[in-house]
Amino acid sequence: MCGNNMSAPLPAIVPAARKATAAVIFLHGLGDTGYGWAEAFAGIRIPHVKYICPHAPTMPVTLNMRMNMPSWFDIYGLNPDAEEDEAGIKRASENIEALIKQEVKNGIPSHRIILGGFSQGGALSLYTALTSQQQLAGVVALSCWLPLRKAFPQASASSANKDMHLLQCHGDADPLVPLIFGTQTTEKMKTLINPSNITFKTYRGLPHSACPEEMVDIKRFIEKQLPPIRDE
Repeated sequence: MCGNNMSAPLPAIVPAARKATAAVIFLHGLGDTGYGWAEAFAGIRIPHVKYICPHAPTMPVTLNMRMNMPSWFDIYGLNPDAEEDEAGIKRASENIEALIKQEVKNGIPSHRIILGGFSQGGALSLYTALTSQQQLAGVVALSCWLPLRKAFPQASASSANKDMHLLQCHGDADPLVPLIFGTQTTEKMKTLINPSNITFKTYRGLPHSACPEEMVDIKRFIEKQLPPIRDE
């Protein structure tokens, strides 16, 4: 990573099986690392796609009695009206932007990059895509919410991603980020990007985690948005 994030190790990477012509950058949830998600993507890998799973820096998290843990930004509370770490969210978003630019420099155009994440990572991926001037192929947002939602639509006024494709997934038994957060986020997203490009899927009995059915849906979304290039 980059910026102020000197403590985080290099991202976990699942290389493409042949020449990489597309990439998925996926951000883990609070207290996690990128390794588990890299393993999950290795199980659904597509030959021409590179998967990059960065690790969040370690910081004290207010929600968890200021214990140090991997976190993209501070979280003060989980209710819809909780105060948010605006400076931390913006700083984390800049770091993810830098990661996207690095892949562009490596030869993968931004419109061949999908950004995604789970929970806090999904929240950061939505915020970054909506405020980015890099045109992305799409976003995969799992079990998450849109942070700083009251800043929109002004915050996304100059975004390059008003027509991006979004796959949003949520378990209907999520006790940490309840399903209502997901449905309200989808309704908000419909006012910010082309609503016909939004797919919202729910999974019966799924708590705050992923499941095989969801991973199949993610693979199909990636295959559709990042098809192979003819001269590969």
